Amino acid sequence: MTLSHAGEFAALATACFWTVTALSFEAAGRRVGSLALNWIRLVIGLLFLTLFRTLFKGEAVPVSAPRSAWIWLSLSGLVGFVFGDLCLFKAFTLIGSRISMLIMALAPVLTAWLGWVFLGERLTLLNMAGMALTITGIALVVLERNGGRGFKLNHPAEGVLLALGGALGQAGGLVLSKYGMGDYDAFASTQIRILAGLAGFSVLYLFMRVWPRIGAAFRNRQAMWLMTVGAFFGPFLGVSFSLIAVQNTHAGIASTIMALVPVLIIAPAVLLFREKVTFREIIGAAIAVGGVALLFM
Repeated sequence: MTLSHAGEFAALATACFWTVTALSFEAAGRRVGSLALNWIRLVIGLLFLTLFRTLFKGEAVPVSAPRSAWIWLSLSGLVGFVFGDLCLFKAFTLIGSRISMLIMALAPVLTAWLGWVFLGERLTLLNMAGMALTITGIALVVLERNGGRGFKLNHPAEGVLLALGGALGQAGGLVLSKYGMGDYDAFASTQIRILAGLAGFSVLYLFMRVWPRIGAAFRNRQAMWLMTVGAFFGPFLGVSFSLIAVQNTHAGIASTIMALVPVLIIAPAVLLFREKVTFREIIGAAIAVGGVALLFM
């Protein structure tokens, strides 16, 4: 791996890590619920990060981070983890990780849109064609003809809307991360984001009174094993490598490669969960990823 392609390889590794994470968290969420899953996987991810940075950086907590990094990365953690993942993990339990991650292919489209609205970034006709192609690919999977009365969702509407919320949260979190991180260490940046996410979930759960469910989840050995695997490849490796990717290549290129998850997840979903995947769904996933690629050409 050459240094000039470090970002691209990091993005590809991220797509592989997130595939493992999505499958692990779907299985865990069906056992203990999405609320317990969200909090516990961040605790496990934080433990991995703290151990890693203590051993290799000599700093357990990123106290050396500038104030601006703490502010923007904390906002990124609240948007990406609390809002985005709260939606996404609930979607896992309703429509499965495969369809949820396909809808998550909208995240790069939303990232580009947010850049246009808030940062004044220019969108070309080719960019807009890529957006349209991605939306078409996703629509091909989640919509079907309703006789002569237009189209209808072929998956639960609540799950589709929650996955859309997950995509919006990931897009907002990525934009805030890139702005706040600069050239600061990616693993430390992830640690700040997780600390903010844990704080946000803790306050939210205090009002929702779900702590007994979290205590019960700790006693579910199979779910804890799945959450540990998912946390290792998600909040620890996946999120950190995604930040390495956007540090070392254009955010659009990184987003395009990371958007391969809907394609990568098809085979393991069939083998592990015995999901029935139609030819239409495979074509839709390929079109969606192709649209993301076109968006950033």
